[in-house]
Amino acid sequence: AAGIPVKERVKVSRNWRHGRCRRETVLKWKRKQVAPSSSPDLMPWMELDGEYLYLSQAENIQAYQLCPDGTGLQRHPQAIFSGHQEDVCRFVLVNSHIVSGGGDGNIVLHKIHGSYSVKFSAHEQEVNCVDFQGGLIVSGSRDRTAKVWSLSAGRVGQCLHTVQTEDRVWSIAISPLLSSFVTGTACCGHTSPLRIWDFESGQLLTCLGTDFHRGAGVLDVFYETPSLLLSCGYDTYIRYWDIRTSTRKCVREWEEPHDSALYCIRSDGNHMIASGSSYYGVVRLWDKRQTRCLQSFHLSSPTSSPVYCLRFSTTHLYAALASALHVLDFTA
Repeated sequence: AAGIPVKERVKVSRNWRHGRCRRETVLKWKRKQVAPSSSPDLMPWMELDGEYLYLSQAENIQAYQLCPDGTGLQRHPQAIFSGHQEDVCRFVLVNSHIVSGGGDGNIVLHKIHGSYSVKFSAHEQEVNCVDFQGGLIVSGSRDRTAKVWSLSAGRVGQCLHTVQTEDRVWSIAISPLLSSFVTGTACCGHTSPLRIWDFESGQLLTCLGTDFHRGAGVLDVFYETPSLLLSCGYDTYIRYWDIRTSTRKCVREWEEPHDSALYCIRSDGNHMIASGSSYYGVVRLWDKRQTRCLQSFHLSSPTSSPVYCLRFSTTHLYAALASALHVLDFTA
């Protein structure tokens, strides 16, 4: 926000609060034609990086340049990163590297500026989630394990730890201190869907929360600071954890008002949280100081789609649904 004049910042802030924005569908793609047993949807994931938006579509990740005047993005990708045989499930963008996990069980590492890429077989089933910090990758899979991988010279793709989670792993995140990582699991085989593991030993450090219902799987986790963590998932709650005060109880929670599972979550590190729900492309904005949601936007009708991923900048919010990318522009 540094380059935005104060008057403009006040206007944009007011627009966020009152839900005043210009909506646009900037990209569309076809839903998959597949066998009835598998998912008919693409489940896109994305990352924002200054001038570019990176979006996974099927087995590729595409880089789209954002228009400098804030009017969405250029329709043709500037770069395409490939390497998976099946759909990309999740990817992260860190220090000019893209690390992705796919339905083929592989992890692929790309250097954004250059042709360097590495691919290695990571799991027996799809890699549902990945994170990457400080020369280490963590991955979580349907095969009920989380793994820690080295990227140091001469040891690229070497597995340092395999954690038995007793449950499929839906989400994973490395603590900003690089000493531990959190897994969000399906909560079917193990009673705690949120667990924190030590990087050095691969041992369980702590479980977050108690009394989760069976199936209360955690679909997204997000560290704000080393001790503050947000989670959301199938049980329709956003939870805010402060590991310094308690691992048994979250410090705050917000319930999705229409009883929908929450697929994704993001915060600005201050007061605002954005969440994406499983029906009709509903994006909600929350203020941590309030119990009820500030604003909601319905981005998909008449066909219902989850919001698989959302990201926002100071002025725009991007939401990826099953067959389209939507942008909310709060400068309007």
